[in-house]
Amino acid sequence: MFRRELRIGQRIGGGASLGVVFFLILVTLTPFAVGPDLALLGRIAPAMLWISALLATLLGLDRLFQADHEDGSLDLILMGKASLELIVLTKCLAHWLLTGLPLVLASPFFGLMLALPGNRMWSLVLSLLVGTPALTLIGAIGAALTVSLRRGGLLLPVLILPLCIPVLIFGVAAAGGGGSDGAAFAPPFLILCALSLLALVGAPVAAAAALRQMSQ
Repeated sequence: MFRRELRIGQRIGGGASLGVVFFLILVTLTPFAVGPDLALLGRIAPAMLWISALLATLLGLDRLFQADHEDGSLDLILMGKASLELIVLTKCLAHWLLTGLPLVLASPFFGLMLALPGNRMWSLVLSLLVGTPALTLIGAIGAALTVSLRRGGLLLPVLILPLCIPVLIFGVAAAGGGGSDGAAFAPPFLILCALSLLALVGAPVAAAAALRQMSQ
């Protein structure tokens, strides 16, 4: 199932390259919007990078279950004996490896483009590494709720963006709190870890329940 999801993800939505290119476009547009002040860009860089990561993660989320619904595979999955929650978690892991992980790896280079201070680069990478799985897991709930809708991709951001606000708040706080002592980094980072663990436990259950309800 995991290998199948990786192959489908690479064919549908462009895989890792589309998310990174979208991330790059948003980061490139930021200096044109706020001006060439490097000090200002350095202050807003954590927020802009996290917002860019959130929007890039949305790419392809509407197809998380849509492709299986269109070809009838979802009905077979629902009737099978395998745990639906585990299948949802497998799909989320494949999606994160194709979209979230490339964003984490590319974030230091985009941080340099926004004049992010070097002592905050590690906090940015760690916050994205811990927080982006929560974005994917929360997005899976919205994808499950809209899987049977013809224009569900338009409704998906409206459903999940409010749920992503806590992750965004503490992710930006952790990314901007890195410094020589790290005292401002630890509290929001630990809360971000807790949010990701909560999403890891709750999101597959919620998404599986939505898929079962859709099939009735």
